[in-house]
Amino acid sequence: SLKPALDFARDMFLFSFYTRGMSFVDMAYLKKSDLKNGMLSYRRKKTGQQLHIRWERCMQEIVEKHPNTTTEYLLPVITDPAGSDRKQYENALHLVNRKLKKVAEMAGLSVTLTMYVARHAWASTAKCKNIPLSVISEGMGHDSETTTQIYLASLDTSVIDEANKLILKDL
Repeated sequence: SLKPALDFARDMFLFSFYTRGMSFVDMAYLKKSDLKNGMLSYRRKKTGQQLHIRWERCMQEIVEKHPNTTTEYLLPVITDPAGSDRKQYENALHLVNRKLKKVAEMAGLSVTLTMYVARHAWASTAKCKNIPLSVISEGMGHDSETTTQIYLASLDTSVIDEANKLILKDL
């Protein structure tokens, strides 16, 4: 609470994780009108796929904690109605990623946190819980299961690399 920018960065990371690894660009462009009757519906910027996510209490708490009172957007990423939406999104992403690195350092994490890590974290958590690949793929808004397989394969490599690092450290 003494460092609002760090608090905001952490909450954006959590919001992404809570919303099945939603990308930051999609978070930035969520509109208040996308939330209706307990469902958050949006179209992915990258693929154009329409996604629907059941609205959970943890998501609501973040929106209430960080209200956007100046624009139609749900989260306070794009807040200046007169400014360039794209520029505000890009600046916010850079700032949040910088602050997430600091959050990771403060928490003593060995991994560099970024908004992209939240997406990876959701996918790897789902995989660890034996959620079928087809469900993970659909949940993340991937065009195909092949994309999800490539995505998860990159996770497997990083886990193996980290294990190897621990083994080699003690030699």
